[in-house]
Amino acid sequence: MNPSRRHFLKTAAALSMTGGAGFALDLARFNAFAAQTGGYRALVCVFLFGGMDCHDTVIPYDTTNYNRYADIRSSLFNRYDDLEGGSTRARDRLLPMTLANASDFGGRQFALPPELGPLHELMDENACSIVSNVGPLVVPVTRDDYQNRSAPLPPRLFSHNDQQSVWMASQPEGARFGWGGRLADVMLEANANQDSTFTVVSTSGNQVFLSGQLAGQFEVGSNGPAVIRGIDDDNYLSSDALPALYESHLRAQNETLSNLLQRDYASAVNRSIDANRTLAESFEAPAPFATVFPQNYLGQQLQVVARVIAQRAVLGVNRQIFFVGIGGFDSHSGQANSIPNRHGEIASAMRAFYDATVEMGVGNDVTAFTASDFGRTLTVNRDGTDHGWGAHHLVVGGGLAGSRMHGTFPEPVLEHAYDSGNGRLIPTTSVDQFAATFGRWFGLNDTELDDALPGLSNFSTRDIGLFTGAAI
Repeated sequence: MNPSRRHFLKTAAALSMTGGAGFALDLARFNAFAAQTGGYRALVCVFLFGGMDCHDTVIPYDTTNYNRYADIRSSLFNRYDDLEGGSTRARDRLLPMTLANASDFGGRQFALPPELGPLHELMDENACSIVSNVGPLVVPVTRDDYQNRSAPLPPRLFSHNDQQSVWMASQPEGARFGWGGRLADVMLEANANQDSTFTVVSTSGNQVFLSGQLAGQFEVGSNGPAVIRGIDDDNYLSSDALPALYESHLRAQNETLSNLLQRDYASAVNRSIDANRTLAESFEAPAPFATVFPQNYLGQQLQVVARVIAQRAVLGVNRQIFFVGIGGFDSHSGQANSIPNRHGEIASAMRAFYDATVEMGVGNDVTAFTASDFGRTLTVNRDGTDHGWGAHHLVVGGGLAGSRMHGTFPEPVLEHAYDSGNGRLIPTTSVDQFAATFGRWFGLNDTELDDALPGLSNFSTRDIGLFTGAAI
């Protein structure tokens, strides 16, 4: 569907609400979609702001390639000491992976650092996979293409703000719509959700990733639903009566205003208040799972996501997309002091989140994946690394096709065919292909994928094979 039609539908839907039609779509059509697509599914984007060092996340393990890698990174490795003595990046401290598709890599072996132990366990349980060297591309690019500028390149490479936006929306800072929001738009057009309010949810502020023409993101805090100042306060400006009076004033405007646009705005305010209270009331009950989440920032956010998923029937949703995020990955210096802690936070939080989804019976229906501004250089500058491009990313969920690594994993050397300089990887899997694979699992057909991901047509592979069984 073209953008102008989406805009028309969005406007028409808003206007119909002012006439008392309500925010819910037709329940029979909602139930028909649920029956057709097999029930609930959710995607959770875990964004790592700053550019996570992919070379420190998935590490060569076979002796030949480990030695080549360690030689390039020796000045950094010596700083990864812990209480046990020696570097935590020493080969005997790493966690080798047993990949279901190990034969695809011709005898090469790979490992995770010890801080990612909980995700290594999920690899053994066939609930975690890796997509290697993924990043923004316009068309496939090699080192020669890059150096000769003989192929179009993503705009403003190596810039934090711009590459965050390019990852999320295929455009630099200032983009209006992200691929998460565009996938959600397709689901809303298909009447996937009885109520669109909770289709896209962020615990990390307003993010272009979730912005669509129809999908409007609902924001919650890391501790749950927000408190609406002046209305939800028990005592506002030293008055017990003022909150109720203020709310009554806002709601009365909807009936007394004669201007259609003003009434529409007032209706949106009313819906926001009602939606926030619906969610807040669901959080008053104990969590519907016994899994204990780590008390770190990512763990708190993913616990909130799990609580929202638990209320999917009450909220009237069959398809949801979430965004959570943490920072601290711009490791120009002091990397050995920062990245292990960040890895530990990622692993403990994503493991707990997966366990909670299994408890709730949706372990196969929820997929979480990491994303980041970019990877980093293989070379080091004393105790840190510089901005890169392609990166390896983690995917967690019960619907995955076993413990696998997807895509091309360049050798740990410099000046290979996908090295743009200093071991800065040129992606071999595009974000469009990455997104299309999730979109297919989410329920989109080829036509809908092309509509949601305009750059996908530039790549021959549309599904990188993350999931089991036939696509919906």
